[in-house]
Amino acid sequence: MELVSVERIQEARKLLEGITRVTPMEHARDLRRLHGGPVYLKCENLQRTGSFKIRGAYTRIHGLTAEERARGVVAASAGNHAQGVALASSLLGISSTVFMPLRAPLPKLAATRGYGAEVHLHGAVVDETLAEAIAFSERTGAVFIHPFDHADVIAGQGTVGLEILEQVPGVKTILVPTGGGGLVGGVAAAVKALHPDVRVIGVQAEDAAAYPPSLTEGAPVRLREVHTMADGIAVGEPGKTSYAHVQSLVDDVVTVTEESLSRAVLLCLERRKLVVEPAGAASVAALLQHPGAFEAPVVAILSGGNVDPVLLQQIIQHGMTAGGRYLKLHLRVPDRPGSLVSVLSCVKELGANVLDVEHSRISGSLALGEVDVALALETRGPEHCKDVEAALADAGFTIV
Repeated sequence: MELVSVERIQEARKLLEGITRVTPMEHARDLRRLHGGPVYLKCENLQRTGSFKIRGAYTRIHGLTAEERARGVVAASAGNHAQGVALASSLLGISSTVFMPLRAPLPKLAATRGYGAEVHLHGAVVDETLAEAIAFSERTGAVFIHPFDHADVIAGQGTVGLEILEQVPGVKTILVPTGGGGLVGGVAAAVKALHPDVRVIGVQAEDAAAYPPSLTEGAPVRLREVHTMADGIAVGEPGKTSYAHVQSLVDDVVTVTEESLSRAVLLCLERRKLVVEPAGAASVAALLQHPGAFEAPVVAILSGGNVDPVLLQQIIQHGMTAGGRYLKLHLRVPDRPGSLVSVLSCVKELGANVLDVEHSRISGSLALGEVDVALALETRGPEHCKDVEAALADAGFTIV
């Protein structure tokens, strides 16, 4: 299969002038110590529609013939591709229909409609949504716009790579959130043509990682199950075109846990003041989970920022727990007046914040004269957790 050339990506960049933004490069000084050199964040979460997807969608739709444009376009997406297709179609004066899962987050649904698309909700998972969009295309003649498996889409996404080379001329490693492979394939096509020594590494969620087994088998492999909070990279099978680019050009694909993803979202929010969705923060998750594994200067692409506020709240709590900022304890204390006050006073002296406390005498494992106290605390980190536990034990309370 012929791969997308850097010349084609450069043409896409000219096409996108005035359509997409050259997104900023943020210096992440707090991540420098983990990798022994500068770390930068390429902020595609600040792109139009909140993700890189507009680049590929506009490039693909612009390339349609007049007859194809008259038939309109159709796409399937949980959110980011949907918004990219909707905006690109509106800018080009083409009608668009987008199928989204039944439980698509309301902000993504509203944004897609706001960009001018006719939206239909179908299917519990994206695969069902995708099948319905393809069926719609066959019934109506609307052109199906694949989210990643097309040369024009890959060329559009590759423009991110050209910007990175200009913004960080000495870059040694580029980390790319990876689902279907359109972004990492396009970035690799651009970067390897101009600076073949720069390592391009895809990052996938551990429970939605189709590329490692596919690369091992030498062909796209379909996962039996995909489960991750990072819905933007929850792709069960690579496409043939995107797979060819990853196999030929990408240096490695690493995986990250759900804990690392939540910690990465929290770090971007707290330290960089950037709202990033779990999929978009996968590159930062790799920096946190694999310290010292990447040669600096490192550029981590933040591929999107479209996150539902309810999910964001859950992720923040999950990230604080994963980072040792929450501590849950079960204590056995004497059943006498003042025991609970003594426990809480001990916690107060150590500067931990009590989020929840439960006091119970009902348990078959309790001895006569004991009560069970469950504490949920906010702490300053893992070392503070250890200090709290040690102080409670020293005070004579039994930690179960």
